Amino acid sequence: MKRVLSIPILIIFILSVMFPNVSKAQPNLYVSAEHAVLLDAKSGRVLYEKDAYTPSLIASTTKIMTAILAIESGKLEEEVVVSERAIRAEGSSIYLTKDEKIKLIDLVYGLMLRSGNDSAVAIAEHVGGSLEGFTMLMNEKADWLGMDASNFENPHGLDGENHVSSAYDLALLMAYAMKDETFREVTGSKSYKSDNRTYSWQNKNKLLTKLYENTTGGKTGFTKQAGRTLVSSAEKDGMELIAVTLNAPSDWNDHESMYEWGFDHYETYFLQREGYIKAAGEVYYLPSDIEYPLTDGELKQLKAVFKPGDGSANEAGTRYFHIKDQKITQSAVLKERPAVPILQSGADFFKRMMGVELWST
Repeated sequence: MKRVLSIPILIIFILSVMFPNVSKAQPNLYVSAEHAVLLDAKSGRVLYEKDAYTPSLIASTTKIMTAILAIESGKLEEEVVVSERAIRAEGSSIYLTKDEKIKLIDLVYGLMLRSGNDSAVAIAEHVGGSLEGFTMLMNEKADWLGMDASNFENPHGLDGENHVSSAYDLALLMAYAMKDETFREVTGSKSYKSDNRTYSWQNKNKLLTKLYENTTGGKTGFTKQAGRTLVSSAEKDGMELIAVTLNAPSDWNDHESMYEWGFDHYETYFLQREGYIKAAGEVYYLPSDIEYPLTDGELKQLKAVFKPGDGSANEAGTRYFHIKDQKITQSAVLKERPAVPILQSGADFFKRMMGVELWST
């Protein structure tokens, strides 16, 4: 459940700098994985981690990156001509045939639901011009997302000498991808039928299809060297969490346990609402909502400190949010609303001019 804080700490960002690794006691939670993380998708806060930042083999969880790049290419309705290189891809397959013409969107479903390595190569060649060109796009995207422990050598995840990522990096990637409605629809589908096939593809993600009702998506993976790898997402009472396990003998149980622990111990709070607000006799503008997961104990320790600006530009100052003495985020407080192309209705304007006192120093 999302709750709005009534304590006087509500202030907004123009620029949000998140500090996800707030120190905390690790839970009494057994996770079989060598590397694991549980991440709040909206705030980026790490709720649980087990050696989550070490570069590791990731197998077919690689395909999350392949899928989102294909979706963002704007070419989903284009027909892809399947190459000899694609049909010769080793490992899991959707059984493409040479010179077959199939829509890119169908390949994305085949990639995510059936983990087709042939589909991954066909996507890469169509979107990137070549396997090598697409791999460059993958690494550029990883850099842009801040996936500092990642390096991609192919679009499918078969073991390469330096084809690695970390549990944390994959959580960042999944949180980003889940903001795209097409990706959400694909990864959350239990089955899909292409016009090129007489049968439906069934999703291999058992968390989604049978094991955990709150699951919203994910991607499985396995090679002998990498072991079992799994990225998933789940939503409950307005909180969406991302779970990642690498080299996990009991990955399904790991994800269920992490989710249940996360949903039981954390609740999402609105630290502020976007709009106008009155403070210390002045009216300021809060450009966006801030949501953040907190335990009951953290809520009692939450505090905010406002530091006035130097009077330049449009910033009135900065608000720093802390749990005890550790900063969790900071936000700019604006003197005026920046020019935006979308007009705000009069009713919404006056609704946000309610006037709430918020300074505490």
